[in-house]
Amino acid sequence: MELRQLEYFVAVAHERSFTLAARRLHVVQSAVSAAIASLERDLKVTLFERSAQRVVLTEAGTALLPEALAVMDAVQGARDVVDELGAGMRGTVRVGLLPGLGLIDLPAAAGEFRRRHQNVELQLRVEPEGSAGVIAGLRNGDIEVGFLGVGAGSVPRELTAWELLQVPQVLAVPTGHRLARRRSVELADLADEAFVDFPPGFGTRSLIDQTFDAAGIGRHVVVEALGIDNGVQFVRHGVGLGILPGYAVADEPAIRAVPITDNTFQWSLYMATLRKRKPSVALRALLGLVVTHLNHPPGTLPGQDLVHQQN
Repeated sequence: MELRQLEYFVAVAHERSFTLAARRLHVVQSAVSAAIASLERDLKVTLFERSAQRVVLTEAGTALLPEALAVMDAVQGARDVVDELGAGMRGTVRVGLLPGLGLIDLPAAAGEFRRRHQNVELQLRVEPEGSAGVIAGLRNGDIEVGFLGVGAGSVPRELTAWELLQVPQVLAVPTGHRLARRRSVELADLADEAFVDFPPGFGTRSLIDQTFDAAGIGRHVVVEALGIDNGVQFVRHGVGLGILPGYAVADEPAIRAVPITDNTFQWSLYMATLRKRKPSVALRALLGLVVTHLNHPPGTLPGQDLVHQQN
């Protein structure tokens, strides 16, 4: 097994195409095909299911991918050490974002990162499937680091995560709704109400669905909003109730924030990487900048730092 073979394997897994992988690597497609075929012979397995329409990782390929990424990261780490002594930090950091993420001043953090580390390419992309999309991107190597908004204990075991903020939530009620005059509510009071929430795959949506299901309470989601601010707008106009961070509705005259006495629906904002991948020097530098550009709205709590899930 050669490093070049693993590099080609990771490129094909990332691009889902031999042709696109060859373009990414600046080699001819036949070289990529030959390297993958040689690797499959060495390992005595098939790594990709190939057809005219698509290239998909097999079970063996899926198992190899995190190990191959770890090897590539180790090589990059060795290069980083040398670069730090010479021309400075280099490489690429690909980051997965949550839609409507307003708890971090990302433009300021990204701008400062580029000014400090001009030889590092920073790539930011929004994952439309929320935390589930970020987790999938980390697993398949599309991104090196991503943000998660999930409940306590919901960070997958194969990830290392840094807890940045803890965010309790309230029931957001349009002022004309029957519950707007209540000082507090219980879950049972919310049976069969119309709700504004986020699409399936978002960590907070999973947290709320699981809590209502466990209590045996039906919940009707009439709007799937993209981001907290978007959800607030739908609640403001009376489309439905929302379970949202208290800070997001604190200054909304058309919305009452009503505590839910038997559940805070608290979630945490994490920055996460695949545990088998050693964070690069550039990635660690980005993490430090993110921490300094956190917004701390009233009602949020500081995180508990490193969450290292063990197998």
